[in-house]
Amino acid sequence: MKLTGFIGFPDAKMKAVIVPDVFFSDLLPLIDDLAELKLTLHCFWLLNEQEGAFKYLRGADLRADETLLRGLSAASALRTPQQTLEDALQRAAARNTLLKLEIETDGPDGAPHVEDWYFMNTVKGRQTLALVRQGRLGELQAAIPDEARLKVERPNIFLLYEQNVGLMTPLIADQLRDMEKSYPPDWIDEAFTVAVSRNARALRYIQAILKRWETEGKDDRTHADSGRDSEAERRRKYIPDEYSDIIIG
Repeated sequence: MKLTGFIGFPDAKMKAVIVPDVFFSDLLPLIDDLAELKLTLHCFWLLNEQEGAFKYLRGADLRADETLLRGLSAASALRTPQQTLEDALQRAAARNTLLKLEIETDGPDGAPHVEDWYFMNTVKGRQTLALVRQGRLGELQAAIPDEARLKVERPNIFLLYEQNVGLMTPLIADQLRDMEKSYPPDWIDEAFTVAVSRNARALRYIQAILKRWETEGKDDRTHADSGRDSEAERRRKYIPDEYSDIIIG
């Protein structure tokens, strides 16, 4: 593989970018995706360039950032830079490196329009996000149209998986995206809840629950446990026979 050479840093005084030492000691060992790493470092750079006490990033600006997209073009041979960026944003938000805020407005045609904003998960970033949600931060609120609404945020599906099941891989990320496109958000939330309550923390188990609800219908009354049922019997209410090999315990 031919590597592109770097001409070196110039002798002239360069502007420093502040990256907390905790990034290297605590966060860097956790990041296992090149695009997520590039995005995280790029966000540090962009936030360092901003002036003022309250710093944040707009998703629309990141998607139009040619330097960022150029850097992500080599991160995946199977996806466009734009697709790679969306994956990296989801990963960074799921890892809680970036705090995501969604703002919903009515577009010119009356259809809902959602903007995504991101704050670095620092003390200042957390405080700023909290103030925006409370409507108490005039400097940022001024950038939001009067008719804007803070969208009620569901747990990101990547976050749901990593908090309740385990480490996410690119293959699992693709399967999670397919789930998100195929099933209502409240079904996905409830399927994760059922799997956790059964101590069956496996993606195949969650997929099986959703598939069964899709094919046989979802009746909330079936989620109530009968005192006469054994644990194994209660689990089988959710899982078709072909998935019985993944029922735990």
